[in-house]
Amino acid sequence: MNDPSLTDAAVGVHTTVRFDSQGTACDAWHFPGEGDALATAAGRPVVVMAHGLAGTKDSGLEPFARRLAGAGLDVLAFDYRGFGASDGSPRQQVSLAGQLEDYRAAMTAAAALPGVDPSRIVLWGVSLAGGHVLAAAAGRDDVAAVVSLTPLVDGLAAGRHALASHKPSAMLRSTMAGVRSKVAAGRGKAPVMMPVVGKPGDTAALTLDGLYDDYLALAGPTWVNEIDASVGLELGGHRPGKLAKQVACPLLVQIADFDRSAPPQAAAKAAFKGRAEVRHYPCDHFDVWPGKEWFEAAVTHQVRFLTRHLSPTG
Repeated sequence: MNDPSLTDAAVGVHTTVRFDSQGTACDAWHFPGEGDALATAAGRPVVVMAHGLAGTKDSGLEPFARRLAGAGLDVLAFDYRGFGASDGSPRQQVSLAGQLEDYRAAMTAAAALPGVDPSRIVLWGVSLAGGHVLAAAAGRDDVAAVVSLTPLVDGLAAGRHALASHKPSAMLRSTMAGVRSKVAAGRGKAPVMMPVVGKPGDTAALTLDGLYDDYLALAGPTWVNEIDASVGLELGGHRPGKLAKQVACPLLVQIADFDRSAPPQAAAKAAFKGRAEVRHYPCDHFDVWPGKEWFEAAVTHQVRFLTRHLSPTG
């Protein structure tokens, strides 16, 4: 590789890349692009890809990455600090600012990969990461395109949206667990943990009917069904949708019209601010994932969007 700070080890059809994010090693998979359809003399475009809430790259990202690589884009799919195969402590704790820094570090790592054009970086994010990519692209001139899939772009709107499908008592239990975790952290004690996903009636970050089976169907070997309970408090001030108007490159926003987890109205508002191309799917949050009905449509739209905007002859 052309950057000595990166190390590779063969892992099947892709390679493992380790890169530094503020002193912590993050783990990523590099999928080389196939063919030269999107290449210029400077190289191929490269996609930087990460998961949503507490997700890991081995939990459903590979089918998306393979399809994009098959269209001629390199892909770097990575784990945030404290999750999956990445280093970092505390484990399983969502820091929105930290995850955004990890995205930016991954962009630097992706630009150093062999055969890629560092001026044509594509940001791809889903759910919580669908908001991260708007913030990471804002004000940058080296980002060539952004794909935001079923994005969570407004934490307050998400909280109001959740009231429509959760019992107030369940939301109160999760909130109190988050408060206890914050208090514990302030006293130097271990955080209060809870499951990422549970069944209706459980105290977990995600408890809607059907989500437990949907999430576990995607879960890879490094995924852990545990998260710092303070995540709900962290999300309250999360408003990356406001930054959409600062995204100068082509933007694709893909909205699940019956999304119970990430409010579709907020995603539509962000898309309007970002002058985005918008695709709608008559489904819920997880129905665009591999093995689900709307995966093929979602990934095909991504490939067409990126091919159209990144083709050297386009």
